[in-house]
Order: sequence, then structure tokens, then C-alpha cells
Amino acid sequence: MATEAPVNAKTKKCFKCGKIKPLTDFYKHPRMADGRVNKCKECNKKDVQDNYQVNIEHFREYDRGRLNLLHRIKMREDYAKTEQGLASGNRAKKAWINRNPEKREAHTILEYAVKSGKIKKLPCEVCGSIKRIHGHHNDYNKPLEVIWLCPKHHKEYHKTNADCFEAF
Repeated sequence: MATEAPVNAKTKKCFKCGKIKPLTDFYKHPRMADGRVNKCKECNKKDVQDNYQVNIEHFREYDRGRLNLLHRIKMREDYAKTEQGLASGNRAKKAWINRNPEKREAHTILEYAVKSGKIKKLPCEVCGSIKRIHGHHNDYNKPLEVIWLCPKHHKEYHKTNADCFEAF
């Protein structure tokens, strides 16, 4: 049976897995005697992942709340204007088009019909708003049959009809 090297100034034993590892395999912590946590990074990461899975609804709710913080919204908007952000957005759009060719075709047909005057955008069917109206398709095989909704009510429509339609 192979024996592990003894603990010295450059190594430490993880209390979780019991392995002796280099100090660089432990997170720094100023309050510990040697300046490192007693659990190795690998065990620490596993514990964090396990805790996330056990409390997933708590963390999802927490993350949803963080998404709407004003400074985070501004950071996302600023990033979207950068060269990297624009490239990332374009990659995401191309990936969506590749995954959803029938939806993209329906959107293109509707967009052309609106631009050519064949179809007129109507106000939101819920609130009557005329700003940024979306044409919602219940059937992508009928690209000119849409429900006109503002972004807020379009999102709500998908939430309340999630069993029938794919959410954004």
C-alpha cells in the first residue's frame, strides 16, 4: 500500500477527503492559522454543488431577483454594446435560428407581410399599447395568423400557456 507524503509547510490534509495536497489546492482564508481553508478546493466545490441541488428553488429565486437589479441591467446593456457583446448576441441569434428554422420562417413571412402592407400591426390585445408590438404565433404553420401583444403581455401569455407553447 502506497503511503502519502507527510504534511509539511507546503502541503495540507483535507479534513473532508483525507488526502494530503499542496497548499495551492486549498482556498485562502485569512483567519486560518496557515492562511488556508481546511477543505480542499475539489471537496469545497462538490459541497457547493450539492448544496445548490438540494436548495435549487431558493437559488433560482435569488438569481431571478439579482437579474432585475438596476446596476446588473445596466451592466448587461453596456456589455451588449461592446464588440464582444455584439458578437455574443449574434452567435446566440444564429444558434436560435439553427434550432428553430420553422419559427424563423414564420417570423420572416410575417415581417415581410407587415413591411409590404399586407398585414397591419394592431395594438396589444390585452392593454391596447402600440409600442413594440409582437405578433405571437399559436401555429407556426399559419405564419400570418397572430395575436398582437406588447412585450409584457407576450411574456405573460407564454407563462400562462407554458404547457402549449415554448417559453422564451
